[in-house]
Amino acid sequence: MGFFNKKKKKTWVVPQGQEPTEMDKKILYWQSKGREVPRRGLILTPGQIDGVRKSGVINTGILDTVAKEIKAGMSTNDIDKIVADYTLSHGAKSACLGYNGFPKYSCVSINEEVCHGIPDDDIILEEGDIVNVDVTTIYNGFFADASRMFIIGKTTPEREKLVRVAKECLEVGIQAAQPYCFVGDIGNAIQEHAHKNGYSVVRDLCGHGVGLKFHEDPEVTHYGRKGTGMLLVPGMVFTIEPMINEGTYKVFIDEDNGWTVVTEDEKDSAQWEHTFVMTENGVEILTY
Repeated sequence: MGFFNKKKKKTWVVPQGQEPTEMDKKILYWQSKGREVPRRGLILTPGQIDGVRKSGVINTGILDTVAKEIKAGMSTNDIDKIVADYTLSHGAKSACLGYNGFPKYSCVSINEEVCHGIPDDDIILEEGDIVNVDVTTIYNGFFADASRMFIIGKTTPEREKLVRVAKECLEVGIQAAQPYCFVGDIGNAIQEHAHKNGYSVVRDLCGHGVGLKFHEDPEVTHYGRKGTGMLLVPGMVFTIEPMINEGTYKVFIDEDNGWTVVTEDEKDSAQWEHTFVMTENGVEILTY
């Protein structure tokens, strides 16, 4: 049987000479119970949140533009050019470009590709494909991250359902994300909805803190038990981005490019992602 390490360094400390706020008291309560709580650096100021919000407006505009132009016959690199043109014309940067050597402005993943597909002139969208376009924007030093699914023309009922349920999984995750809840509450709600519909949830990838950095704590898993993981408090900015598979939850990375994540059984996958800020009344969507 395991016990919490009582000698573990405290994460949340009230600054010397200051009276604890109501938020301090709530966080300190859970910390005293041995639960995982955020450090102060994960709580953004109103000005920082506004910076992420402005970056999110550009990020959303990028995906809106892709939605208007995406069609059969385009290459995935054509999509990346749309992302690049919009990003640069709005005075922003791409967080993807150059990240650990990633060569493009966006990730474009088709059908059985879960995420991190590298745009390519030789990969052509076909009627019936389901496509995830994932974009992360930096504007004035603030990061905003989102992805959407697109159905190319007319597809099968099975693919339509997968895309729809994946979006519903994001929506139930949003409903579960309440102030002073835990990351596990979000994952549990997503997992239950996916399983109820006969799908699995990818476990090797997760949502994450964002805003001042591309990837930050907490790790937002999309499966698990209620009451586990980090406490979520007002001022935290993070993504929820469930990856829902038609078959097994297991995945592998394409050895040819070292990036593209593919379902192990090569059945279809779908994902939707928003960036959120936690408030006293629930989450506010900053980019979608």
